[in-house]
Amino acid sequence: MIDPKKVEELAKQIGAVIPARVRQAADDIESKIKVVLQQKLADLDVISREEFDVQRQVLARTREKVEALELQVQAIITAQQPAPPKAAPPSSDQE
Repeated sequence: MIDPKKVEELAKQIGAVIPARVRQAADDIESKIKVVLQQKLADLDVISREEFDVQRQVLARTREKVEALELQVQAIITAQQPAPPKAAPPSSDQE
């Protein structure tokens, strides 16, 4: 789901801003930050880009199917409607 390398990189960046006098504890803090970040990111209920792209393709195919079905339904409705009455041809009695 979440790229562990990105989490590790972010944890290192946060650890890098820690003052030098507490650098000894930075490794412990960095590992704790990693754990907290992973937990909080997992709580966000996010999906991977790959899964997003797959779902987008599924949605596109579904939309195509719905549009095709709408056309079929409209064709059925049109076919079931009675034809309008034909106008009587003009009579040739006017001579």
